[in-house]
Amino acid sequence: MLQEYVPRWRKPYPARITLEQQRAQLIFEVADLATERRLRDAKALCSAADISLFGDRNEVADLGEAHAAPTIAEERCGENVALPDQQSMGKVPRSESKLGSVSIERYGSRDLERMRAAGRVAAQTLAHVGSALRAGMTTKQIDDLVRADTARRGGKPSQLGYKGFPAAVCTSRNQVVCHGMPSAKEVLKDGDIINVDVTTELDGFHGDTSRTFLIGTPTPEASRVVNVAERCLFAGISVVRPGARFGDIGAAIAELAHREGCSVVRDFGGHGIGRRMHQDPHVSHVGTKGSGLRLKEGMTFTIEPMINLGDADVFVLEDGWTVITADGSLSAQFEHTVLVTATGYELLTLLEPEG
Repeated sequence: MLQEYVPRWRKPYPARITLEQQRAQLIFEVADLATERRLRDAKALCSAADISLFGDRNEVADLGEAHAAPTIAEERCGENVALPDQQSMGKVPRSESKLGSVSIERYGSRDLERMRAAGRVAAQTLAHVGSALRAGMTTKQIDDLVRADTARRGGKPSQLGYKGFPAAVCTSRNQVVCHGMPSAKEVLKDGDIINVDVTTELDGFHGDTSRTFLIGTPTPEASRVVNVAERCLFAGISVVRPGARFGDIGAAIAELAHREGCSVVRDFGGHGIGRRMHQDPHVSHVGTKGSGLRLKEGMTFTIEPMINLGDADVFVLEDGWTVITADGSLSAQFEHTVLVTATGYELLTLLEPEG
């Protein structure tokens, strides 16, 4: 299975890269997208990295930096500082935290209605695509479905064209952890698992959600990792409330995954979302209870743990996007866009029952 994604003439490379290396390589990557990257050892980091992908087109061009875990120094943050809001229309005062250059927006009622609409549309598109999945279809057909359904609902695919990404959706099958690129050559087979990651921009706001689907008759291993991944998502969500800390989210996810004999990908994680698809803060899917920034009402971010049946180590293929498990084991992921409310949380991408 792994050879399908790693031809003999290619070598996968780890998912981390230093900022200094990144700046130097950006000069050459336009002409040579397959440039080999020397990367940091993920095990040297004290916290996890991000998922989903893609942002507001103002981020660093390298995917690893855009979605990677913050450095140890960046995690040692100071007290939160409430700043006056220069754009008070429809939002509560902006919160800025001293976590490097991290600035976390908190949204008020007017903007939240627009975020709910974007989240609802993304969830509807994901449900529409999920109902059409079957063995024999290509991942390119999934991309076609996402484009058509998103347009029908008045939205735009947030991923499409980001730093040259050629698709409207990420399709991550079997050992692909995240950021899989749809292809007319990739055909779904009976027993496969596939994560479909939909992000929709509507009226200036983004909604981000994903789900791992079982194709045909799953193996016991496939059913297991998918089940654990979904439970891990809701374990992380369950601790969200004002006053909790971001470390609580990662701790809850990691505890459940490890108890079930699975691993949590550390190199990619969740992220803030709102006017931009990718913004602060980074949301680690591993962590220490009681650590990290405090959650405050009006914050919006994704929780999207990537759970591996085998080891947590991952590689990025030379296409610069596709992330795979280092040992070829299955990986599954589920994602919601989450709002911190006065009493707990609201899932902005949870599809309401019809009728």
